[in-house]
Parts: sequence; structure tokens; C-alpha cells
Amino acid sequence: MNTHLLAIDCQNDFCLPDGSLYVQGADGDMSRLSKMVEKMGGKLDDIHVTMDSHQILHIAHPAFWVDKDGNHPVPFTLISHDDVVNRAWSPFIEALRPWGLEYTEQLESNKRYALCIWPPHCIIGTTGHALHKDFSDAINSWAVQQKGLVDFVTKGSCLLTEHYSAVQADVVRDDDPTTQLNESVIETLAQADRILIAGEALDFCVANTIRDIAATFGDDNVKKFVLLEDACSCVNAPGLEHLGNDFVNDMKALGMQVSTTSDIM
Repeated sequence: MNTHLLAIDCQNDFCLPDGSLYVQGADGDMSRLSKMVEKMGGKLDDIHVTMDSHQILHIAHPAFWVDKDGNHPVPFTLISHDDVVNRAWSPFIEALRPWGLEYTEQLESNKRYALCIWPPHCIIGTTGHALHKDFSDAINSWAVQQKGLVDFVTKGSCLLTEHYSAVQADVVRDDDPTTQLNESVIETLAQADRILIAGEALDFCVANTIRDIAATFGDDNVKKFVLLEDACSCVNAPGLEHLGNDFVNDMKALGMQVSTTSDIM
């Protein structure tokens, strides 16, 4: 069986207790995932690792927005299209106001997530951007032993759109290819018989990545997905606590399997 591992955003800011956007339980997830990689060895035919890669100035970070008094939003603030229309929140650069209006309108019309302001995280070049050490050691050991290359997939460097999904941004921009559908990753994953899914966070980046891949695969191929439920956890952002369960239930209904790192062979 041709088995691929798709490990989503296994980075320090998400996975270490002192990370800027720590996902409760993620450090344990990484310990279990790393041991699975070491145990499986050559039974893993390919490893794909996505990495959230942001600038400090980003549409989902506080510095991008100000209220009428010039204050930046606190983390986990939700900004609606009406908020931008009414100038409750405005881009810090006035010239970006038209995009702020268009962006929030597209999020709502596409039924994507509401714009959530996150603590600055996974800033390119920082220790928070780096992979969790246990996981990094495990995949590098796999690469040497199997004489293979880990497929690193970066996302999120465009400051004008959120990029939860590893294969396309929440709002695609015609002027930025990095926001557009990553057909190369999808075509490679399509060759697998089984795709093991792990990473952070289940309710955001994992959910969006798998939903987008499933949409291009077609429902018949969703059965390739195996969610490792002990290797991913939820952010549980206030007001959005249902998202993780919604994702799992939706994908299980389409044929996604659920397992654990200890049960996978």
C-alpha cells in the first residue's frame, strides 16, 4: 500500500506551551506522531509537511487593523464585513480599505470562516516558525534512512489573505500565485492509496486543507484519508468551538477513516 503522511503546521508556535498560538495538547500530538514516523520507517512512502509562514503585517494579525481611536484589535477578535463598512475596524493603511471591504465580503459570500484576528504567529525566520524538534528529527531521520526528500509546502506569506488550507488561500488573488490552488501537491497526494493526516489545528488548518483536497479528489477518494485523532488538536477559538467536530463528522460521512498513531501499521 502506497502510504503518504500529510503533516499540517507542526510548528513551535502551535506545538510548544510557550508558543504564541499554542494549541492545547499539541506537544503530546507531536510526541506520538514522531514515534509513529520512527516506527513506520519504510512503510511511509512520502511525507508532506506544510508550514504556516507569515509576515508580522498580515490581515489576520492585530497590526493590520485599527479602530476609530487607532487601537489594534486584541487576539481572537472577529471582524465582519459590516464592521469594515461601519469603520469599527479599518486597515491600518487607508489605501487597503477597498481590499478590506472586498475580502470580508468574499469570506461571507463564500461561507469561509469569519475573519479572526490571531496572535502573531509563525513569523518567517523566527523560532516559532520552525518545526517541533521531535517531529523535525523524526522526518529528517526518515529522509536519510529511506533516501527520500520531505515535501515541504509553505503557505501564508501573502499579507492580504488568510491561508488556513495548505492548497489554497481563503480568498484567492489573481496577482499572487502562492494563494492559488496548489495542483502539484494535490496531484502527488492523488497517487497515494492511503493518506495519513496529522497536525495543528484540527478545527482550522487541518479542516480546511482536507476539505479543499477532498473537493478536488471527489467523494470517491475521500476514503484514502485516515485522520490520526491522537496527533491533532483544536484551537477551540471562542464562538467557534464546534468547528473540529463539524469537520470530523462531515468527512466521516464521506468515507474518511479515523485511527491513532499506535494502531497504524
